[in-house]
Amino acid sequence: MSEDKHISPDWIAVDWGTSNLRAWAVSKSGRALDMLRSSDGMGGLNRDEFEPALRKLIAPWVAGGKTTIVACGMVGSRQGWIEASYATVPCKPLPDGMIKAPTANDDLSIYIVPGIRQNNPSDVMRGEETQIAGFIATNPDWDGVICLPGSHTKWVHISAGEVVSFQTFMTGEMFDALSQNTVLRHSIADTGWDDDAFHAALSDSISKPERIAARLFSLRADGLLTGQSPQIARARLSGLLIGAELAAARAYWLGQQIAILGDDALSKIYANALNEQGVPAMLTDANYMTLAGLNAAYQSLKETA
Repeated sequence: MSEDKHISPDWIAVDWGTSNLRAWAVSKSGRALDMLRSSDGMGGLNRDEFEPALRKLIAPWVAGGKTTIVACGMVGSRQGWIEASYATVPCKPLPDGMIKAPTANDDLSIYIVPGIRQNNPSDVMRGEETQIAGFIATNPDWDGVICLPGSHTKWVHISAGEVVSFQTFMTGEMFDALSQNTVLRHSIADTGWDDDAFHAALSDSISKPERIAARLFSLRADGLLTGQSPQIARARLSGLLIGAELAAARAYWLGQQIAILGDDALSKIYANALNEQGVPAMLTDANYMTLAGLNAAYQSLKETA
């Protein structure tokens, strides 16, 4: 924020994850005037610490009067500020019934977007529903599948503006765990990439996902016996894990219109993997969709007020 210009938002949008807190000052037209962030994620806060953490972050924008805040993410989890219960699929990505968080003073009115649940097979999402709502708001009448890659990658079937079904894969978290906390830590680089190695491992894993446990150990063996570089091993590990995910998620992406919504670098990896299967995918900006979804939630709140 510019120090010589005071920001006076119409309302404030908040994306509160496990590790980070982001807030946008938003105008009446839905335009972001400013953005602030901190490391006060849900994972490091006790319940009584949420309000002070938020007030500290948005203090430059709040100068008396009442301010409406719409928040999404882990702030509404069981370990968050207040639990915002899940809506059950099939449902709109922004179901009715945002939860109002308790505050020490009435100058802040804080509403938390509920998550979404699926009973069979059991699955949940919290935060992604807002990104999906942003995508639908900016792509009306779109039917297909949205892939949200990350630590817990989600494949979400969208039809007639509703979340019909979804499936979560712990692919990103498995990559981190395997590369940092197993014998593979001696063979996997922290950075670096090799496209040919990635695509070879991807193809192998998609065609024979049942062999992945053996293929994983070969990453260590090839480093010892053939001098395979840690950068190639890193790309192969990613290819093996994403390949197994794509094999399991085939019903979601085969013959479907696909949009990918996530971190730019990881989204491109998924897009390349799908393209190799003959499936084109539309890449979208996750930050933009998050804000668009929070704006849709705020407009819904105004309509029901």
